[in-house]
Formats: sequence, C-alpha cells, structure tokens
Amino acid sequence: MSLAAHRLTRAAAAAPRLMRTALAVAAGVAAFGAGTAHAQAYPNKPVRIVVPFAAGGPADIYARAVAQYLGDELKQPFTVDDRPGGGSLIGTDIVAKSPPDGYNLLLISNTHTVNETLYAKRPFTLMKDFAPISPINIAYLVMVVNPSTTIKSVPDAISQAKAAPGKLNYASSGSGTPYHMAGELFKAMTKVDITHVPYKGSSGARTDVIGGQVQMMFDSVSTMTPFIKQNKVRGIATTGKQRDPILPELPTVADTVPGYTAEIWLGLMAPAKTPQVIIDKLNGEIQKMVQTPAIRDTWAAQGASPMVMTQNTFTKYLNDDIAKWAKVVKISGAKVE
Repeated sequence: MSLAAHRLTRAAAAAPRLMRTALAVAAGVAAFGAGTAHAQAYPNKPVRIVVPFAAGGPADIYARAVAQYLGDELKQPFTVDDRPGGGSLIGTDIVAKSPPDGYNLLLISNTHTVNETLYAKRPFTLMKDFAPISPINIAYLVMVVNPSTTIKSVPDAISQAKAAPGKLNYASSGSGTPYHMAGELFKAMTKVDITHVPYKGSSGARTDVIGGQVQMMFDSVSTMTPFIKQNKVRGIATTGKQRDPILPELPTVADTVPGYTAEIWLGLMAPAKTPQVIIDKLNGEIQKMVQTPAIRDTWAAQGASPMVMTQNTFTKYLNDDIAKWAKVVKISGAKVE
C-alpha cells in the first residue's frame, strides 16, 4: 500500500472517533449553554416558598424576610405558603411532589432532620427527595414556665420532676420540632419524666403556657422574650453554650446540665433534580442576604445569627444533624408512627 493510501485509510478509521468526540464536545457546550440560559432566565414567574409550620412562628417570619429579599433581587414575586400539619410532613410532601424547576421551594428547620428518625413512616426521604440550597440562620431557645408554678430555676424543674414523675408538662409546636426535641434532650440528660403536650403550631403552645394550661415550654428566644419582659411567663434558662445576649440575666441550661444545647435553625431546599444552576443562583443570593450588615444587625437584635455556607457545606451539615438527632431520639425513646 502506498504512503498516500495508508494515510487515507488511517484518516477514514479515525473519522468516526473524531466525529464522536466532536459531537460530545458540542453536546457539552450546548448543555452548558442551556443551563446558563436557564439560570439567567430564572425566575421568569412567581416562586412559592412552602413553610410546613403554622403562621406567626420563626419559620414563617424568616421565610417572609427571605421571600421579600429574593423578590427584590430577582425581580419576581416570592410568596410564602404556610402548610402546617403532620409534624411538617404535609407541607414537605407537597414540595417533594412538585416539579424540580425551582418554582416550589421548601423552608426547613431541624424538625426535618429529627423526623428522619422520629417518624417510622414518611412519604419522602429528606436527602434523597430534596436538594439542599442554603441555610438561613440559627437561634437558641429559652426554657419558660407559667408564673403560677414554683419553678424558678433548672434545679427546681429537675427536683420537681423527680418528686412527681409525669406531672410536669411541657408544650411544643408538634412532634419532631426543635421545641419538642429540646424537651426530650432535657429528659434524657437529666433522667426525669416530664410529659410532652404537642400542638399544631407554636402559637397555640405558647398561648396555653401563658394561660397556665401547660406548665413549661422551650421556645425561641426571639418570640418568647416579649412575654418574659411582660411577666406573662417566667424565664428559667437559655439553651446555648453561653448566655444569650437577648436575655443575659438568665443562666444557661448547661450551667446545671453540662453539655446541654438546643437550637432552631432554618434553611431552604428544593425538589431533587432541580437544575444545579438554579440551586447555585439561590444559594448565592441567600448567602449575600445573610451577610448584609442591616440584616445581620436586625437578626442579632432578635437573637438569630446568619449561617454562612456553600451548598456542599450545608449538605454535610444536614447529614450530621440527622445523625445527631437520631442518637437523641434513640436515647429518649421518642417515636411517632
């Protein structure tokens, strides 16, 4: 075979491979271009943020702040849709079954990471059916009692609970919520028997503690502080590692129960398979929001601290939180079918 013929034969053999390579490169460029265009166009219609908790609580309040900010920045309405019930399962399942297009988002809290163990049956799996977007903020809780009780300190609560097992009641906004798990953690670490009284939302629980129908509650510092100042409830202790700057006069639960901490954090997720370019866009906007000085100062006055994380860091945080609360659920024996 001549040299020219040999070269022609090699070129012919290589052609299909070169064509496949060219097509693959072209497909990749097209996909990148489509994804970029999708991100640039998003959102081009209103976006719904489903809050699976009752109106008036921290989740609802901060969801509205996020919705206002994103709407202003992205030039489309972001609306809050409160869908409480089922320990957050009802609203969460609505988003799990929504199209993964970025137009139905979910406001989550550590209720969701607790529920992965607390509920034996759920219509979804958090880290399988949802894509993490970004955390929002974190705050600690305050342990309060109705002023008609003789409880004035954490040691008082422990001694009274041990003297009359099951007689001391604590309210929460529902099974699996941070308020519930703060009580379960308290029970587990102090080895006392106190009775959980779940409500459909924090407002009802708070109202009944103020009214004296239930004796005790772990509630968010930002929400309960005004009632403490008005002497409608008695503040006993806060749940951070150090005293809370909003209620510096109160000791921490950890002062009596070493190692005790309980918090409420909030974040945003989307249905699984939502395009990564949309996830990245929303993460960038929320992270920009939480680091805005005016917002940081406003939240600090309410007892909340911004959470600064990439999507990958938030994903690890969620997995770690699921593992953390799984241990508490196991120790406490709490379970919801």
